[in-house]
Order: sequence, then C-alpha cells, then structure tokens
Amino acid sequence: MGTRRPDLWWEKHLWLRGYRWVAGIDEAGRGAWAGPVVAAFVVLPQYLSRVGDIFCAINDSKLLSARARERCYDLIVECALCYGVGAASSDEIDCMGIVPATRAAMYRAVMHAPIQPDYFLIDALPLPGVGCAQCAIIKGDRYCLSVAAASIVAKVSRDRRMVALGERVPGYGWDRNKGYGTKEHRQALYELGATSYHRHSFAPIRALGGMTTDGSEQTHR
Repeated sequence: MGTRRPDLWWEKHLWLRGYRWVAGIDEAGRGAWAGPVVAAFVVLPQYLSRVGDIFCAINDSKLLSARARERCYDLIVECALCYGVGAASSDEIDCMGIVPATRAAMYRAVMHAPIQPDYFLIDALPLPGVGCAQCAIIKGDRYCLSVAAASIVAKVSRDRRMVALGERVPGYGWDRNKGYGTKEHRQALYELGATSYHRHSFAPIRALGGMTTDGSEQTHR
C-alpha cells in the first residue's frame, strides 16, 4: 500500500467556493532545544504549468532528505504566487511559550505578504485574529499541497539559520542537528553548558541549572 502524498483537494474545494488566494501555513523547529521557531506561508496558483513537477517532488518536509528539500524549495519559490517567512527567537519562546511563539512566527510570515491571502490552510494550529477564513488540518503537511510546500520553505529557512548560527557558536553541531535534542547536542550541553540561543524554558536545558556558557544566569520565565 503506497504512502499518501499531499494534493490540491483542499485548494480546489476552496477555489470553487470563490477563494482566490489560498495560503498554506506551517512551521519548523517547535521541538528543537535551540534556535528560533520559523513559520512560512505559500500561495500556489490555480493554473500551474509545472504542477506535475510539484506533485512529484513535494511531500511533508520531515519525509524528505535535506537535498530533496533544497530542490523543492527552489521549485516552490519559482512557482508560488507568493510566499513569506517569519520567526520567533528562543528568548520569545522562553517568555511566551512555544505555542504563542509559533503563532507569532506565523503572524510575522503573513504580515507583509505582497498578496493578502483570503483563506489559510494551517497545519494543526489555529491562528486567531488573522482576519480571514481558515482551517486547521491535523497533519496538513501530509495531505495538503500548499501546507506541505510551506513546511518545506519553513524547514529550509530554519535549517539555513541554524547552520549560520552554528558558525557563530561552534561546538554544538547545529549544522547537523539543527538544534534538536540529538545525542551529539546533549553531550555538548553537558560539556559546554547552554548558550543564550538555547530554550531555557525547555526541560532538558532547565535541568542544567540555568547557566549560560559565559557564566551569566538566565532568568527566563
């Protein structure tokens, strides 16, 4: 039995109802121990000359290799009517919590959209106060093509940020683990301590006693 791939069922249903700018929204990095949470939106055109390429290439970002995600990213930004990326920092995650911070990243992604979407298809997390119709779809990145596209844009954008951050703060392997709780990352935390880029409200970091590598005490709520 084959694995179901995302398609345009949701988008076509909404286009037939008169919605023109249907945006998929997803995030990357909610479960990481370090770095920002990043959100993206993507609006796909109704008449897509390269729809075959999109269908063949795009899937939930978690099911693709890093190289495949990069190829899909290029295809998406070339074909999309518009897209956008927003982020919330580790400090914001510590101050407001991961769910509100994720919503803040989503708001920032759509805030300066060159085309204002009139319907949002969101992976799992409702977005109150966004000012237009929406539907939160459980595992939306598995079923909905525009949400899957947004998951790729968010993931690739965040991965690039973590690689750059890893060059500034070496020793934690962020170019490889992207801030997630791998064995390598855990060992580095025990040896080096946490940084100001870690999420000090998360239990594995909190367990270290709240001290950063420069010896300053963190007082995140």
